[in-house]
Amino acid sequence: MNPSLLLCHLHRLVGTATSRTVVTKRPEILSVSLAFEDPSAFRVKSLGELLRALGVFHLCSFPVLVNNCGKLMTAARTILGRRGFSLLLRPTVYAQFVAGENEMEISQSMGKMSLMGLRPMLAVPIEEDLGESIGEKRYDDNMAAMLECVRMSHSNAWSKDPMMQLKITALLSPEMCVKLTTLIAQQPYDLSLLVRAMDGEMVTFPGLEEKEAAHFLCGLQRLNKVAEASVNKVRVLVDAEYTYMNPALTLVTMALMKKFNKDGAWIWNTYQCYLKESRSLLLEALNLSQAEGFCLGVKLVRGAYMDKERKLAEKECQVDPIHPSWEETNKSYNGCLDVMLEAIAQKPDRYRIIVATHNEESVRQAAKRMEEWGIEKDGGSVCFGQLLGMCDHVSLTLAKEGYPVYKSVPYGSVDDTLPYLVRRAQENRTVLQGIRKERDLLRQELRHRMRRSMRGGS
Repeated sequence: MNPSLLLCHLHRLVGTATSRTVVTKRPEILSVSLAFEDPSAFRVKSLGELLRALGVFHLCSFPVLVNNCGKLMTAARTILGRRGFSLLLRPTVYAQFVAGENEMEISQSMGKMSLMGLRPMLAVPIEEDLGESIGEKRYDDNMAAMLECVRMSHSNAWSKDPMMQLKITALLSPEMCVKLTTLIAQQPYDLSLLVRAMDGEMVTFPGLEEKEAAHFLCGLQRLNKVAEASVNKVRVLVDAEYTYMNPALTLVTMALMKKFNKDGAWIWNTYQCYLKESRSLLLEALNLSQAEGFCLGVKLVRGAYMDKERKLAEKECQVDPIHPSWEETNKSYNGCLDVMLEAIAQKPDRYRIIVATHNEESVRQAAKRMEEWGIEKDGGSVCFGQLLGMCDHVSLTLAKEGYPVYKSVPYGSVDDTLPYLVRRAQENRTVLQGIRKERDLLRQELRHRMRRSMRGGS
C-alpha cells in the first residue's frame, strides 16, 4: 500500500486529539509519571502491536460482544471450521491475551516482555467448576502440565524471581472442595493432618467416605509434587475461586505454606477484596502464619466472580457475600493493602504481596505507602501484577519507575485457551469496557508516530 494512503487510514482510526482525548485531572502523587497519562510508555511496542491492541479494545468496548463472546466464538468456529477459526483468532484476540502454544512461541513472547522490563507469571489455563470433574487420570495429566510450567518458569532466563499461577481445582475436584468447606465449618481440620498426608502417611480425614478420602489424598500428593518442584525456584500463587469452595482451597494452601514456607514465601494465597469478609480472612491468615511459624505470600485482587456469587446467594436465599458497591470494594482493597504493607514494613523477610490490580488509585496508594513506610522498590517484598494484554500503560510505567511488575500469562493452543479467554472476558467485562484511557493513550502514541513519519518523509 502507498505510505500516504496508509497514513490516511491510520489517521481515520486514531481520530484527532480534540475529538478523542479524555481530559482528566492529574492527582497529586509521588511521581508525575504515576498519573499514568504518558503515551510514551507505549514506545516499546511495535506498530502492529499498537494497532492490534486498538482493534481488540475497540471490540471489547461493546457490552453485547463481551457478554456473548462464548456464543459468538462457538458460532464462528462452526462456520469457519477449526482451522479457519484458529487463523482468525491467532493474530487478534489470542495474540493479545495469550503468550503462545509451545515453548518456542512462549519464549519469544517472554523475550519481548523482558525487554519492556516486565516479568511473566505463567498460568496454565486449567480449572473446573461443579459438574466438570474429569477423573484421576486427567488430574494426573494436569499435574504434569503444572510441573512443566514450573520447569519453563525456572529454566528460562525471562526474569529473576519467577512466579506461576495454580488453580487447586485442576488437581482436586470441585465437589471435594465443596464437601471439605462444609466439613471444616463444623469441625476444622488441623494443618498438620494435611501435611502428614502430603508426606505419604496414611491418615483418616474426619467426615470423608473411603472413596472421597482416597481422592483427597491423591489431590494433596499431586499438590505436594508441584510444591516440591517449585520451592526455592518458582513462587506458586494459588488462585481463589468461588465462596462455596474457597475455605477448602485456603485450608489446603495454608497446609502447603506450613510445609514449604518456613524460610521464604514460595506458596501464596489469593484474597478477593470484593468479599465482605476479605479483611477478616487476611487478618486470620496473618495470625495463622505467626502461630504456625511460616512466611505468608498474598496475591491481593478485587475478584472476578461477582455476578455468579450474587445469583447463587439470591437463589439459595443467603446474604450477598459481595460488597454492595464499587466504592466499598475499593475501600476494602485499599484497607487490605494497608494491612499487608504495614506487616511487610515490620517484617519484610516474612511477608510478601503482589498488588494485582488494574486500578490506578490502588497502585498509587501502594507506591505512596511504600515510600512512607520505607519499603524498597526492589526489596522483593512488594510487586505489582496485571493481565497480559491489558493495562499496559500502568505496567510499563511502573516498570520504568523501577517497580517489579508481573503480567499474568496464559499459554496453550487456541482450543485449550478458548474457555479460559471466554471466562476471563466475562468475569472482567467491567475492566474490558472501562479501558477508554488505555485506548486514548494508544491513539496518542499512534498519532505521535504518524506525525514523526510524515515529518521524516517530507
